[in-house]
This record gives sequence, structure tokens and C-alpha cells, in this order.
Amino acid sequence: MNNITRGQFITVEGVEGAGKSTQLAFIESYLRQAEKSLVVTREPGGTPLGEEIREILLSPREGGMAGNTELLLMFAARAEHLSQKILPALENGLWVLCDRFTDATYAYQGGGRGLDKSLILDLENLVQGDHRPDLTIYLDLPVEIGLKRARERGELDRFERENIAFFESVREAYLDRSRQLPDTYRVIDAGLDIQGVEQQVKQALDDFLLQFNDRP
Repeated sequence: MNNITRGQFITVEGVEGAGKSTQLAFIESYLRQAEKSLVVTREPGGTPLGEEIREILLSPREGGMAGNTELLLMFAARAEHLSQKILPALENGLWVLCDRFTDATYAYQGGGRGLDKSLILDLENLVQGDHRPDLTIYLDLPVEIGLKRARERGELDRFERENIAFFESVREAYLDRSRQLPDTYRVIDAGLDIQGVEQQVKQALDDFLLQFNDRP
């Protein structure tokens, strides 16, 4: 009989330039200090095939890419990611920390590209079944500030080259998701300094771990 307690699935989402990489490192450190056996991964990507798909999705290309092509590639990478990495880890009691997940699809392909959200939902159900994140930390930031930060980092990928209207729609889609999923979403004001953002993230994690009577 398998007595392993299922691990917890935490995702981190954010608009461009919101400091996701910095906060992912902070969350990883926090969870390891809390003695959680942890798998850290990302989307699109996370597996050899997923990383190949990531390269296709992020590389700027002259002819662009049809919205449905982009959507199906995202879910193809996700299906592989779930099958090969995320679900086996959770079933073996490991916690999974993922840089973006399906909320990003609702935001970028649903909000930014304007694709039918019912189509995204159908693919979500097909690929994921009942599997959803246990906690989503969303780093929110005004678009103009985020894009300025992103452009200061250097060369932009295919998504980062989109216009302000695209990213305004992305942000609004994320905020819509936060209103639809209040039990799992924690909205973080990413416009503060790093310490201010970390304080909010730590509070969200403290509250989450209290469910397990296990506070670091």
C-alpha cells in the first residue's frame, strides 16, 4: 500500500519584467529551508522535448506563427511536462515549483492573442484532467514599467517584442484569473523594491504552509 503523501504544486506567474526569476529563486530557497523535497521546472520546457518546443515558441521568426499553432505547441509541451516530470514528482511526494503553467496560456494566448478561452479550457481538461496548481503566485506590475525593465535586460524573445496593447490584455487576463480562482491565487505587487516583494511572497508561502502545520 502506497502511504506517500502527494506533493504540492506551486506555480509562479507574472507579466514581463515583474521579477519572476528573482522571486523563483527566493521561493526555492524558502521551500528548501522548510525541508521540502523540491523539483524546480519551467514552461514551456521542463523536458528535453519541451525545451525544443520552447525554442520554437520563443525564437523570433519572419513569418510569425498562427495563434492556434502557438496554443497547440504550448499544450504539447505541457502534456509531455506533466507526463514525464510534474505528475511523477507529485505522486512521489515531491513538491513542484514551476515557472509559468496554464494560467500563462489563458493570459498570453487567451488574453494577448484573443483566442477563444473555451478552446483553452477544452485543451486544459484534455491534457491535465483534474490536475491544477495548489498555489499560484502572480507578480503584478503596470505594463509600461514591466516592458521598460524587460528591454533593459537585453535581446527580446518573440513574445517580449509584442506591443503594449498585447501586454495590457495579458495583464487583464491574469487579473481575471485571480478573481476567478481566489482560493489558489495570491496577487503580489511587483512594483515595490525586492525586499517589499519578497515580504509579500513570504507571507503567501507562510499562509500556505500553515495548512500543513509546517511553518519554517
